[in-house]
Amino acid sequence: MDHALLPVLSRIAEALERLAPPPVAPPSLTGADAFVWHPAPLPHLAPVPKVSRVEIDLLQGIERQRMLLLENTLRFARGLPANNVMLWGARGMGKSSLVKAAHAVANEENPGALALIEIHREDIRTLPELLNTLRAQPRRTLVFCDDLSFEKEDADYKALKSVLDGGIEGRPANVLFYATSNRRHLMSRDMIENERSTAIHGQEAVEEKVSLSDRFGLWIGFHNCDQPTFFAMVEGYAKALGIAIAQEDLHRQANEWSVTRGGRSGRVAWQFIQDLAGRSGVAIPG
Repeated sequence: MDHALLPVLSRIAEALERLAPPPVAPPSLTGADAFVWHPAPLPHLAPVPKVSRVEIDLLQGIERQRMLLLENTLRFARGLPANNVMLWGARGMGKSSLVKAAHAVANEENPGALALIEIHREDIRTLPELLNTLRAQPRRTLVFCDDLSFEKEDADYKALKSVLDGGIEGRPANVLFYATSNRRHLMSRDMIENERSTAIHGQEAVEEKVSLSDRFGLWIGFHNCDQPTFFAMVEGYAKALGIAIAQEDLHRQANEWSVTRGGRSGRVAWQFIQDLAGRSGVAIPG
């Protein structure tokens, strides 16, 4: 090689290095207990300084569900085996609130033991990438997707399936996946019926999609709220917040509120209590 070309080649190499993007640092789980996963344009975890949540003792009418999720979460935070969890069922019954509350309880028991990472539904295809970045992290992590479901022509479920199956590498021992959904099997009925009508072996194709939910080790169901349960919720909230009101008056106002909202649920009960607390001059812990 002509030695006179070496300075020119060196300058070209230096110019290319300046044009190249800087190396991406692996996401860090320090500085916060909760994060939001952003896969683009550069993958990173955005810390959440204060999680919007409700104290676990204020979540009324879902005592069995609370016990199941809390036990699973505490075992995981203590370094013991635990299951991926799907919380499914009726809207507004506290599924996502329970996940955030259980995470808070685990960190009250052992500060900083457990990180919570929210992944948005539209980013679920990047879940394997996220888990690979968490594999080497020393901190235990709950990866949480709220309101997860899949529609026609949606192949993102394959990324979730590979994660729950573990693949050749296996699911990282320091990560669990929690999801909430209004659908028991995560798939729309149209999607399941479409598979049955187009596949050579229709039932096998349907079973493959339905079995996605079977890959969660723990299913926790949330059901529609009847009137006695609704009243028990508002009574529990009023008592916990110290709102002085006669039970008959509480029930009457709560029932009127639910009628204007078109139904009963934990969310409607909490919205009513917030209104009642405001009118009563009672502060709700943030």
